[in-house]
Amino acid sequence: MHTVVLGAAESGVGAALLAQAKGHSVFVSDKSPIQERYKQKLTQAGIRFEENQHTLEEVLKADEVIKSPGIPEKAPVIQALREKGTPVVSEIEFAGRYTKAKCLCITGTNGKTTTTLLTYHLLKSAGYNVGLAGNVGYSLAEQLIEDKFDYYVVELSSFQLDDTYEFQPWVSVLLNITPDHLDRYGYSMQNYALAKLRIMRNQDSSGWFVFNADDENIQRYFQSALRPVSQLPFSLHHRPDYHLAAYYTSEDCLCTNLRPGISQDGEEVNISASPLIGQHNRQNTLAAVLCARVAGLSTEQIETGLSTFRNADHRLQPVGEINGVRFINDSKATNVEAAWYALDGIRQPIVWIAGGTDKGNDYTTLIPLAQERAKSLICLGVDNEKLKTSFGSVVPHLEETQSVETAVRRALELAEPGDVVLLSPACASFDLFRNYEDRGCQFIAAVEKLMEETELQGS
Repeated sequence: MHTVVLGAAESGVGAALLAQAKGHSVFVSDKSPIQERYKQKLTQAGIRFEENQHTLEEVLKADEVIKSPGIPEKAPVIQALREKGTPVVSEIEFAGRYTKAKCLCITGTNGKTTTTLLTYHLLKSAGYNVGLAGNVGYSLAEQLIEDKFDYYVVELSSFQLDDTYEFQPWVSVLLNITPDHLDRYGYSMQNYALAKLRIMRNQDSSGWFVFNADDENIQRYFQSALRPVSQLPFSLHHRPDYHLAAYYTSEDCLCTNLRPGISQDGEEVNISASPLIGQHNRQNTLAAVLCARVAGLSTEQIETGLSTFRNADHRLQPVGEINGVRFINDSKATNVEAAWYALDGIRQPIVWIAGGTDKGNDYTTLIPLAQERAKSLICLGVDNEKLKTSFGSVVPHLEETQSVETAVRRALELAEPGDVVLLSPACASFDLFRNYEDRGCQFIAAVEKLMEETELQGS
């Protein structure tokens, strides 16, 4: 079997290594430069590769092609393969052939990473033999060379699901569907929703489908009656129109029932020790707790796991407190939806730092929240005109800067004890920073510097 892998980052290199381990001859092709660490892995394994080009003659020799998620369908190399009739699959589809482990797979427009990390943490802290893979930065294929785990918790983007055909998760999770990446789906919400729903289309009665009953797009595009899979809908509130598998009974308590509609025996879980902030994280928690329940965790194991969880950096991450003012780094909020979740989730008055590279944003949905919660807006970007137009008449005070340090100092001056300074940009970061991590790290460094100065003044 001759396998060609297109794209030589985490998923592509992992797929190439697994293919070779399974006895395939392998060729890797990337039309961009390949990072040094991935080149080393391929060289050590003796796998042939090319960079900065796709040599069509080489690619078309493939019996099967494994495509990295970043390559769109309209790329000439994919079109040439389609014309020839060569099978094209994703890394996840290829990897799934080589494990009997139980895969808990999580997708959705927002909240995937948090839910994946929390589910993994709950299982791991309960002593389960579990691996973490997918869009969180670890290739599933590469881990399956050893295949040493009984469970894998896998974060999947719609791009990773696009070329799956037979892949069958044990538990699939769909958190939400909101407009994003529509350029890859012919600007059709239906195409995007159906790409997300691929996660569960191969599941049978032995599988579980966890989904958000509050999401209108899931309701619109998921034909629940036609599916043999065990369905576990969750909601922020108890609802008479749904047999819910999980919902909140109070601010700090949720109820779970793996046999909704059949059994009335719900089990309560106290979430008061969880460090997660905001309504969307309440939904993420419901999904992760249901996964843990399906895997057999007890209430005590789940509550212990929730209390020791620490989310990925730059996602509503508390980074310090100065004179009663809390600083929260939500640099990962690169779109309007994510910023909405942040503003909605914080109950205290907010000094909001936003701005960056605008991706054609429509700020309309943020206006009522900004009016209600934000006492000041500091625009941190090269061009802030759209933010100023949208929020100038809504927020009592607005100013702009291109310096993180200045933004943090001014925010502290504008805040009072009990307020929150929130970096939730609603924009990409490329105008002033390398990426959202760089933006978040600079924010943390500025807060820490200010904390040190304040301590010195106080001593």
